[in-house]
Amino acid sequence: MYRRLMEHLTTAVLLLDHELRLSWMNPAAEALLAVSLGRVKGLRLASLLAEDDGMGEVLAKARDDQHPFTQREVRLALVGGAVVTIDYTVTPLSTVELLVEMEPRDRLLRISREEALLNRQEAIKVLSRGLAHEVKNPLGGIRGAAQLLERDLDDPGLQEFTRIIVEEVDRLRDLVDSMLGPNKLVHHEPLNIHKVLERVRTLLMAETPSVAIERDYDPSLPDFPGDEAQMIQAVLNVARNAMEAMTAAGTEAPSLLFRTRARRQFTLGAERHRLVCEVALIDNGPGVPEGLQETLFYPMVSGRADGSGLGLSIAQGILHQHQGLIECDSRPGHTEFRLLIPLERRHD
Repeated sequence: MYRRLMEHLTTAVLLLDHELRLSWMNPAAEALLAVSLGRVKGLRLASLLAEDDGMGEVLAKARDDQHPFTQREVRLALVGGAVVTIDYTVTPLSTVELLVEMEPRDRLLRISREEALLNRQEAIKVLSRGLAHEVKNPLGGIRGAAQLLERDLDDPGLQEFTRIIVEEVDRLRDLVDSMLGPNKLVHHEPLNIHKVLERVRTLLMAETPSVAIERDYDPSLPDFPGDEAQMIQAVLNVARNAMEAMTAAGTEAPSLLFRTRARRQFTLGAERHRLVCEVALIDNGPGVPEGLQETLFYPMVSGRADGSGLGLSIAQGILHQHQGLIECDSRPGHTEFRLLIPLERRHD
């Protein structure tokens, strides 16, 4: 009876013998570890892990001390190549058996990270709009005063100075508008994401022919409501950022991969969507510096000396208008930006 109950739990449950060999596990454990009980029964748990990460020592200590142990947010590298984050508890049932309970944390951690990202972006938007209002008002006054002054000046040399004032005020105004991101309403029309990617690919190949751009598309992806021009801008900003990073770092054999996938029952922030389009842009460049990864989508934040720091912020704003978001995972030699867009639009 108890075993039947454990078979219906969503928590992964494993039973180990005194030698830390698997004697039983429930279906949730099979799904988490991507193995079947029939294939691994009698094997040591450590043989299923590419990296032990100290779990073997915890299991042995629980067995020897006959005392339960709990570990939080442990990353397990599985033999198949997958990496999962779990909380696990080891409980000695007797001197010859250990009960191991594993609770996957990846989905909860990702939801928490996305909620924090959305909250930060909303706070930045409010702050930027307030700052823009305070900056643009005096800029308008300066511009008007310079134009009036120019009319009363007869000296062409002095008029040149007033024209410089007007031009610089206009440049600051455009910069403030860029910080605010796209201010046009999204035109919801059926949008083919592969058409967007092919347009961006054509532009990038003309700009930087030295970078190989590869494609891995899921042809089954349906159209979704969106704004083609804005989506092209978002993808172009992210892809161009990757191209510039590889070029600046002198990456050997630089390459950029466009990949599309459908994600089912996928959670964005706190909302679960039946179907989500995932557009991944993957490059083999130097990676995003660790100190920038938390603030990557903030306006005016850039890893390049000549960068404006607006491209990724604007792209994130466009994805928000499509009720999606952009995620980034980066390490040297592999940087992956994922644009996640619900394929079914909710109505506010």
